[in-house]
Amino acid sequence: MKTKTAKRRKWSARVTNTSNALDLKNGVFKLKDPEKIAESLKKSAEESHRRKASPFQSAMSMLNFYENRAGKNLSKKQKAPLEKAKNKLRKLFGKPEQ
Repeated sequence: MKTKTAKRRKWSARVTNTSNALDLKNGVFKLKDPEKIAESLKKSAEESHRRKASPFQSAMSMLNFYENRAGKNLSKKQKAPLEKAKNKLRKLFGKPEQ
């Protein structure tokens, strides 16, 4: 029997893998190129018919969700492309960069 702690630790992996909003390419968050991460998220968000928000909001939300859930387990080397992907994503959607 699984403990409550084990269940709590795995819920974010389940959400990432079975999200009802986006069908993500496997390993998208492991990519080292921010441009490829942003393009993949954009494509997934635009192709999804199940999302409730705009494609930009859905893509950015999934990126933020992954980064927040992985949090302290991400090295600076792993986090850097994810941070850069946010601005790339904004640029791809014609939003102002921050």
